[in-house]
Amino acid sequence: MASIGSTHQPTAKIDQNENYTSALAVLASLFFIWALVTNINDILIPHLKKACNLTDFQSSLVQFSFFGAYFIMSLPAGAILKKVGYKWGIIVGLSLMFVGALIFIPAALTRIYAIFLIGLFVLGSGITLLQVAANPYVALLGNPASASSRLNFTQAINSLGASLGPFLGGLLILSGIEYTAEQWTSLSEAEQLAYQISEAKSVILPYTALAVVLVLIGIMIYFSNLPIIENETEEEVNHHLINDKNTSVWQYSHLKWGVLSIFLYVGAEVAIGSFIIGFAKLPNIANLNELEAKNFISYYMIFAMIGRFLGAALLTKLNPRIWLGFNALAAIVLLAYAINTSGNVALYAMILVGFCNSTMFPTIFTLAIKELGHFTKSGSSYLIMAIVGGAIVPPVMGLVSDMYSDIQVAFYVPLACYIFISFYGFVGSKVKST
Repeated sequence: MASIGSTHQPTAKIDQNENYTSALAVLASLFFIWALVTNINDILIPHLKKACNLTDFQSSLVQFSFFGAYFIMSLPAGAILKKVGYKWGIIVGLSLMFVGALIFIPAALTRIYAIFLIGLFVLGSGITLLQVAANPYVALLGNPASASSRLNFTQAINSLGASLGPFLGGLLILSGIEYTAEQWTSLSEAEQLAYQISEAKSVILPYTALAVVLVLIGIMIYFSNLPIIENETEEEVNHHLINDKNTSVWQYSHLKWGVLSIFLYVGAEVAIGSFIIGFAKLPNIANLNELEAKNFISYYMIFAMIGRFLGAALLTKLNPRIWLGFNALAAIVLLAYAINTSGNVALYAMILVGFCNSTMFPTIFTLAIKELGHFTKSGSSYLIMAIVGGAIVPPVMGLVSDMYSDIQVAFYVPLACYIFISFYGFVGSKVKST
């Protein structure tokens, strides 16, 4: 694929037998940074709820704005990659993230929630471009038989960033100052306003630091030698068309169900992470304060990281379809237990869902693009677009929580998502065309 600045890249196509360890290491840094940024959102939800005086539904619009970018920007991201190539596409993505991080400064100074949401949308747009480039890139960077293993490895690095995101976000953003309803009403309007202004301004330092880190990663990418994935020639496309009776990517049922599975998986994972703090604060669960509760987001992600490193090894030997279905069933059991019991054990069951989540995204992704031939690129774009589930499921969960005044009951929403994912693993992922 021709690209701007191609003198900084090799011109050869991907060789399935070549060792691309250095290229994978560079790409892994992208998986790390976008996970770190994404999972700071779990800290922003309760934080902006205080700073901007929001309901559970309103605060969940953090995820709606961020993950909504995946739906809106996935196809434009594919067009950008075709025009400028993977390397410059990644640099454009990092640049968008840089702009999004800087938008948090005026948002914090004005304490206008809509500006925060704009910044989150721009950040999400940059990450969308990185995802559209990096996920199929890693899958194609070597032997197809080990694609799931490679994606699980990079997703393990992703989980490391996901684990550190809530920890660093909590450390740098959360003040630890909380008021009960009675204490809040006892404060004067001036005291309430001063508290909210202070809470809003606490995001300036971490997001300014993030902007600096994004610039450094962009410089590293610019001077790196990433191998090129070239477009198919017209002759190669015609060859595929002659040997493929399907004329649309949507004629592959395993791709259709895979898109829905990615939608539900990301939605469930994000929804659980978004409301773990609220769950841990419940008097009948652990009765923790905000600073103590935020640690359980990191634990949730740490279990996902452990599972991904384990999955990177196991999926070279196990049937990925059975593995996916089994993990979804385990998530259903753990959530059902957490919803219907109380105490610390319910909280531990909730964070163990992170282990079940660990290999779902890369496994669904590789199952969904299997044997798509010349439809692989368009199939990948639709799968990335389906990450918009992270924008839809958390607000639904927030609505259920507000409706019943019970965050515990709202966890039935992600439980329902895992029921379908289990179906996809055992049945829907079988390769057949319709």
